[in-house]
Amino acid sequence: MNKNYYAILMAGGVGSRFWPVSTAEFPKQFHDMLGAGDTLIQKTFSRLSKLIPVENILILTNEKYNHIVLEQLPLVKQEQVLLEPAMRNTAPCILYASMKIKKQNPDAVMVVAPSDHWIEDEVLFTQNLQQCFDYCSTENALMTLGIQPTFPNTGFGYIEFDKTDNNAIKKVNQFREKPDYETAKSFLESGNFLWNGGIFIWSVKAIVESFEKFQPQMNALFLKGWSDYNTAAEKDFIAENYGLAEDVSIDYAVMEKAKNVYVLPATFDWNDLGTWGSLHEKLDKDENNNSVVNATVLLNNASSNIISTSKDKLVIIDGLEDFIIVDKDNVLLIYPKSKEQEIKGIVSQLKK
Repeated sequence: MNKNYYAILMAGGVGSRFWPVSTAEFPKQFHDMLGAGDTLIQKTFSRLSKLIPVENILILTNEKYNHIVLEQLPLVKQEQVLLEPAMRNTAPCILYASMKIKKQNPDAVMVVAPSDHWIEDEVLFTQNLQQCFDYCSTENALMTLGIQPTFPNTGFGYIEFDKTDNNAIKKVNQFREKPDYETAKSFLESGNFLWNGGIFIWSVKAIVESFEKFQPQMNALFLKGWSDYNTAAEKDFIAENYGLAEDVSIDYAVMEKAKNVYVLPATFDWNDLGTWGSLHEKLDKDENNNSVVNATVLLNNASSNIISTSKDKLVIIDGLEDFIIVDKDNVLLIYPKSKEQEIKGIVSQLKK
């Protein structure tokens, strides 16, 4: 394996659209959402370790998930788990990890990947990732893996690439915010738009230079800890300074500003497992398009529902269509799939 290859695995999100299974105490990346035998973070770690040395995979997560990460990923040592003392979106955590990696290996090339995506064809994923690593090893490029859109999804951002570019790796024209339905349809029709799956590849040199250029204040903040990185003093530096960083995404902080951005249209299947509806797409269905996790069901006049309970609970349904039915501990959720994006708001209301 190439010792210059690194991965930053982002595992700090709460996944509130998957409530009540995904909670702030135990988010979705630590659950076996598809009943596959492994949790989402275990699947992602295993997938990345096919190309990247295990000791070069860093896990970025919140302090309160440290014990879960070490429990679920026994090959990972404590020094590979980067603990965020405050929630600060993706740009600060990526810069923090990049500086640690640069100090350890200035020739590093890395992938930044969310821990909660579902990718079935791991062979194709590894081939695509290798192609990106090869490119970024020799070019000053910020790369992303773009996902081929299968329908006009309004829940994702999009990547617009140059239509005239006949290369496998294409120059990005611009990132586009989550569109309305008509705009998403027009994106698909034009043929040069991909879903932004949030998987990034670059050399450590290219990304640190980009932060210097586009986020000088944040760069200066983390640069102050240069002598502390990969030493016992790092923890105290991060505890004191991390919360001072701006709360901003990598897309907004760097990718939308840079000119050296490229995309490889992915050839693997992909699901971000962001909502109950997206999970329903991946699960096996009965003849009426119902999917079931753990429950024992008796269904009559019921179609296109997703039903998730604790092991072997008996669920009897008559006359429901397109609903999310989730029974978890002391919560029962019965909610229209068409309103699944609003579940996040319910969680916020309950906190109040």
